[in-house]
Amino acid sequence: MFIGREKELKFLKEQYARKNGQLIVLYGRRRIGKTETLREFCKSRPHFFYSCTQSTDSVQLARFSAQLLKEEIPAKKYLTQFSDWEHALMALLDLPHGEGKTLVVLDEFPYMCRANSSIPSILQNLWDAGMKDRDIMLILCGSAMSFIEKELLAEKNPLYGRATGIFKMTEMGFYDAVKFFPNYSSWDKVIAYAVLGGVPHYLRQWDPELSVSENIKKYILSKGCVLYSEVEFLLHQELRETPIYNSIIEAVAFGSTKLNEISQKSLINDTSKTCVYLRNLIELGIVEREFPVDYQIKEAANTKRGIYRLTDHFFRFWYRFGFANLSQLEDGDVEGVFTWSVEPELSDFSASSFEDACKEFVKELQKKGNLPFRYAKMGRWWGKTSVRNGSADAETEIDLLAIDRDEKKYLVGECKFKKAPFRYSEYLDTKAKLASQKEKADFYYALFSAAGFDEKITAEADQKRLRLYSLDDVVNG
Repeated sequence: MFIGREKELKFLKEQYARKNGQLIVLYGRRRIGKTETLREFCKSRPHFFYSCTQSTDSVQLARFSAQLLKEEIPAKKYLTQFSDWEHALMALLDLPHGEGKTLVVLDEFPYMCRANSSIPSILQNLWDAGMKDRDIMLILCGSAMSFIEKELLAEKNPLYGRATGIFKMTEMGFYDAVKFFPNYSSWDKVIAYAVLGGVPHYLRQWDPELSVSENIKKYILSKGCVLYSEVEFLLHQELRETPIYNSIIEAVAFGSTKLNEISQKSLINDTSKTCVYLRNLIELGIVEREFPVDYQIKEAANTKRGIYRLTDHFFRFWYRFGFANLSQLEDGDVEGVFTWSVEPELSDFSASSFEDACKEFVKELQKKGNLPFRYAKMGRWWGKTSVRNGSADAETEIDLLAIDRDEKKYLVGECKFKKAPFRYSEYLDTKAKLASQKEKADFYYALFSAAGFDEKITAEADQKRLRLYSLDDVVNG
């Protein structure tokens, strides 16, 4: 059963309905669900779907010819193989299209280009010569994000400016991801999302009829299952020097977020080299560089500013619990690793994913007009701020900070994913943050708690300046 991806399908349907030729580039990291989404879109429409392979140009052309000549096109009467790519791609215009457009998908298109660097030029010439005026929708899909962004869509590339639509697919959000386990409790949905994230390939490995703990033991920690070797397989496929990348990812997974810390933990003496490795991981969609929500653009130019975090939930889980206990897992001690390493830390590990879910919840509130003001930017914040009952400034973090366009209104959000209720003293600590800004702006507060709130907070909530949201509120949207 196909789940989610409503935005992607809506985009494709709208492009399909437009007049004249449409050249669409759809891309994203591996395992993100591009192929499944395109097949779902093609399901009810006449189409030609070709999956490019990592092969020589002659083999690629032969395979493409064999598949295309099975279709009802004039060339099949007198050809067994196209002589070159120009004739092969031109023949796409002869495909039957029924009542809609001629729909063509070239999946993993970068493979085709790497075997023959002239293909973008050939396609550009065909497009400009008249394909753009025909009723065709040509979708170029790929996982090599760096190739697509820096070469295929770059200014000097032949296809620059020809694409009529560009869509970069990312992980599913929280609300789509939890549809994979509809019968879980709200608590377990957050934990499952923390473990797997929003990558469809990972989510499909999970058995929704089994508990979270059973799934972790059976489908992640057990040697031989798909997810046990997933991280190693992906890194070897995409990168060289995997031991160095392993040490960097492990450092970030265990809480090293600043450049110097990551270099020290991964035993890389030169931070400039660490930057290069991190940049490669960012291009793969595994790591992101994050700044406080109110940062200035010039800060991004300073490599020492910002922090690094793993965007891929499963990578974070694997390096925290799987990679760190690999010797025991190789020996088959799944129960021991789960009991002594995973289970005691699982709630704390899931806290940051609960914050992500709360951010999605706030976005939905804004769409429905259910916030005290309309924010222009939202994210995490960290820096020096006042401490309650103290005069000195100290480093602190705010889980969620939304700011309006004029920076006159602030929504401060605090998220607690634990078994104990949100305490009134914790609320006062939250109010003390950014105290220096309170003369310049109006402050509103949103508290999110997986285990409710104590009586003093509940009594003070007024739904205007202070709003309280339960775990079920967040999970059920």
